[in-house]
Amino acid sequence: MDTAQRIRQAVAEVTALRHASAGEPALAQAILAVKRTQGRRFAGTYRDLMDSGTYAAATRFFLEELYSDADYAERDAQFGRIAGAVEKFFPKDVALTAVALAELHSMTENLDAAMGRAWLQPDIADLPEAARYVAAWRTVGRRPDREAQLRVVLAIGDEMARLTRLPGLRLMLKMMRGPAAAAGLSSLQRFLETGFDTFASMARRRGGAETFLGTIREREAKLIATLFDADVVTCETEMAAALGQAP
Repeated sequence: MDTAQRIRQAVAEVTALRHASAGEPALAQAILAVKRTQGRRFAGTYRDLMDSGTYAAATRFFLEELYSDADYAERDAQFGRIAGAVEKFFPKDVALTAVALAELHSMTENLDAAMGRAWLQPDIADLPEAARYVAAWRTVGRRPDREAQLRVVLAIGDEMARLTRLPGLRLMLKMMRGPAAAAGLSSLQRFLETGFDTFASMARRRGGAETFLGTIREREAKLIATLFDADVVTCETEMAAALGQAP
């Protein structure tokens, strides 16, 4: 399957999930609540990095572009309309990053939709937020999908770090602003430029990008293992701490 087909398939999957939830207002609100909880959890888990000079921008990039409750409908619409133009306007390595981003979004929306349905179950709906999230997570299960989601997030980070080392790519991205905007790719262009600048700045410190991504890998893998394997009290305590709540 080529780049355009992969992007269109991922966008179609996200669109179908959105349409399904649009017909169920309670589910749509539950999915939004799940996303907000996840965004706050990420911010809590990486508060030390967000407060650091070296990794603050990269952490905000991950939070805002990969872990937030933001509405990516505009970016999805651009992807779906002009998927074929991605290969035409962007270098192959950059186009593959766009594919990974689209597929990550599809994976995330699928898991969040499942979490939203679990969030509404009668035995879960009345629990405090941290306990509710843990219960919904364990109800959904799908550990291989959670681990695959993390691998794709890290792969996007690895690729961003690698792209910063390609001579002339930043200038090429700058020169592509006009053509990208004309082709309806302005949202993707912004994502790429922000990611490139963020990782380039971090890479000025020897091993900076590797240290940052290693921290993400370690903490997220630990969280996944805890939520699947630890006792419920431990899970709820850790989740409450990340959310800044009393256990």
